[in-house]
Amino acid sequence: MSEIRQAFEHPETRAAATAAALPLDRISLRDHVVDVEIGAFQAERGTTQRVSFNIVVELTPISGPIEDDVDRILSYDRLTEAIHIELEAERLNLLETLAERIADRILLEPRAFRVFVRVEKLDRGPGALGVEIVRSVDQLDDPAAAAMGATAMQMAPHPLIVHLSQEALESPQLSAWIDALADDPRPVILTVGLPEGEWPKAGHKAAQRRIDLLAIEQNAWTLAARDPRCVVRASRTELDWAMKQGELSLWAPSKLVLDAVHGPRGGIAEMVQWLAAELSAAAVISLGNAGIEGAKIYAPDGPVDLAGS
Repeated sequence: MSEIRQAFEHPETRAAATAAALPLDRISLRDHVVDVEIGAFQAERGTTQRVSFNIVVELTPISGPIEDDVDRILSYDRLTEAIHIELEAERLNLLETLAERIADRILLEPRAFRVFVRVEKLDRGPGALGVEIVRSVDQLDDPAAAAMGATAMQMAPHPLIVHLSQEALESPQLSAWIDALADDPRPVILTVGLPEGEWPKAGHKAAQRRIDLLAIEQNAWTLAARDPRCVVRASRTELDWAMKQGELSLWAPSKLVLDAVHGPRGGIAEMVQWLAAELSAAAVISLGNAGIEGAKIYAPDGPVDLAGS
């Protein structure tokens, strides 16, 4: 009965019941409710629902007196900030994923030793549906490496984004352009737009959005079949890895666009500009006279020699 009681009370109860011999300080966040778009079901896309967060963090003892100095403690704001950062990063399907990411971020704080995270959906039924996890700093592969990894993400290489219009895709110069891009010292991400001809049309805006994104990806796969150097990549992880390896990427936009919290709502011009901002691109250029309609083309790192483009 005590375990059942601990399961349904605030995580503070569970933290106290499973505490180590050495007493630890705790800080907590209780019933923090945020409107979130989250969920694996189609009915949960395009709408928000109330999600409740309860967090308890156990802290290693502080050395010396606190002296009423806020810089010597783990601020409660760091807990709400961890929630906000992970919610803004991308749209997620699972509460489990969100809880894991919040816990990992909190455990990067200098004094954080163990964290309890409970996340609950409040609008999916008559009660609260949720998940609770507990993670400790010794479960991280390497806390120092994790912190360095977060810094490394901020220092990721700035890519050159090159949009290939349909005219460029049909140009006899295409192979020479790709040769030049493959030799460019900067990481390169290629983008394409909608193909020529017809593709299915739907009378529903959300459905048509998905159809158009799939049509763009079909166009990308067609290019990938023509030139094996153009590797289709859909996720941020794939793009980051390819940039660090100096490999060409051909962007399949569906995953990033649909999962983005504040993603682009318009056509390929807006999507390319959004991707450039997300990846802190060094430059965006367009090949083919048609270009990217309405897009701002910029190249702060100087001109690119594209073999006669």
